[in-house]
Amino acid sequence: MKNILLGVSGSIAAYKAADIANDLTKAGHNVDVILTAGGARFITAFTLQTLSGNPVHTDMFDTMAPDPVQHIALARRADLLLVAPGSADIIAKLANGIADDMLSTVVLALGAIPKLIAPAMNTVMYENPLVQGNIAKLGSAGFGFIEPRVGHLAEGGVGRGALADVDVIVATALAALG
Repeated sequence: MKNILLGVSGSIAAYKAADIANDLTKAGHNVDVILTAGGARFITAFTLQTLSGNPVHTDMFDTMAPDPVQHIALARRADLLLVAPGSADIIAKLANGIADDMLSTVVLALGAIPKLIAPAMNTVMYENPLVQGNIAKLGSAGFGFIEPRVGHLAEGGVGRGALADVDVIVATALAALG
């Protein structure tokens, strides 16, 4: 059994994190979910807690957390980071070393483990040179990306930016674990 950190950021595709957490748990792994404030606008912590079997981490300063320095404890026990969906916001934070929430702080505290991001956003946002620059910067730092697919987007159009299929994300994560 491996320890997987599943970061869920603010995207309409956040609801698919429930299936990702469920599939990784059913594959025999421990899944710790970190839900950003934006992600919590799209899916509840209760849903992710139920499917992962673990408390969901949302607050850097949770006084009820079992470890006094929760972000370090989560980082130390992680064997894999998977951010799915990865919004433009969390990609920018990570590319620029910003640590202002639980997810970004934990990521900065991670050692040499596989780190995967599955972007999900509008096509124009995804193709924006700033977003592409942040993706390239993270790629240079050793992050892997699970490419978004062409599909129906939240605003009604079709384009590249839809979250990769859940089975592709799960298979990529499991392969990264070795």
